[in-house]
Amino acid sequence: MSTNTAKIVRFHEIGGPEVLKIEEMPIPKPGNGEVLLRVQAIGLNRAEIMFRMGRYLIQPQLPSKIGYEAAGVVEAIGPGVDQAFLGKKFSTVPCFNLSQYGVYGEVAIVPTYALAAYPEKLTPSQATSIWMQYLTAYGALIHYAKITKGDVVLITASSSSVGIAAIEIAKAEGAVSIAVTRTAKKKATLLEAGADHVIVTQEEDLVAQVNEITHGKGSKIIFDPVAGKRLEMLAEAAAYGGMIFEYGNLSLEPTPFPLFAALNKGLVIRGYTLFELVSNPSLREKAQKYVFDHIQSNEFKPKIAREFPLTQIIDAHRYMESNEQIGKIVITV
Repeated sequence: MSTNTAKIVRFHEIGGPEVLKIEEMPIPKPGNGEVLLRVQAIGLNRAEIMFRMGRYLIQPQLPSKIGYEAAGVVEAIGPGVDQAFLGKKFSTVPCFNLSQYGVYGEVAIVPTYALAAYPEKLTPSQATSIWMQYLTAYGALIHYAKITKGDVVLITASSSSVGIAAIEIAKAEGAVSIAVTRTAKKKATLLEAGADHVIVTQEEDLVAQVNEITHGKGSKIIFDPVAGKRLEMLAEAAAYGGMIFEYGNLSLEPTPFPLFAALNKGLVIRGYTLFELVSNPSLREKAQKYVFDHIQSNEFKPKIAREFPLTQIIDAHRYMESNEQIGKIVITV
């Protein structure tokens, strides 16, 4: 293989996993404030599915690179970048414009502000499985909701990497977590991950189960990336004065506002993304330290659902769309 080229994943049209193409391209040179990362592992995220389909907060500029999270070694630096970055290991924090940068490939250009040191004990696959999930959950549960001992936290899409992170954060803070999943086959694993309760929606009535668990009080915090019509049901399961965080729209449906439940209970229903956190340097630093320290203390353990080689990037995206995984899907390079 030529030392002047590298395999980069791009897509030239929006659509399903098959639009992803592995292309042999000249190795790019980092610009001002940028580095060239020799990628060792890539963490996949739901945001990238939405981006590839043209349904994300940011629209792709075709042909488009893709990918928020990678772990690797800095191989080259651009103008204005400290020489100390060279040869150092980092993982990337999702804090850049996805239409401008993308990390799927053997190398990636990333801005220095997106680099973060990770605990030495982590492998590259584990290191690329921490920032999106833990920072997303931290922002809602710690920064905004300020959960504390005994608070009830309802977590939907709980088998996702962010869902697992939310379960671990709730446990670390002494809160009571209720994990929501569609089928019973994930129940045991969610309990092993630290969930205090698991509701299987194909078999159980969510509102009735929440009321039983909380003795009719409802859940103080609801953390949901699905949205759509089910928001009305979540509002029914919420406690008086509860907070519902909507951090995605996996349902791809219109999301009606549950007015009467919100009025009756004085609910706070807010849209949320981790960009609120990572765009503020002081908040980001505090959040990263929280995650770093809890990984060091073994309270947080990045869970990898499955690893694929880069050559199987399409299969990895199909697997992510299948919703079969529990934890993070990782590409090894």
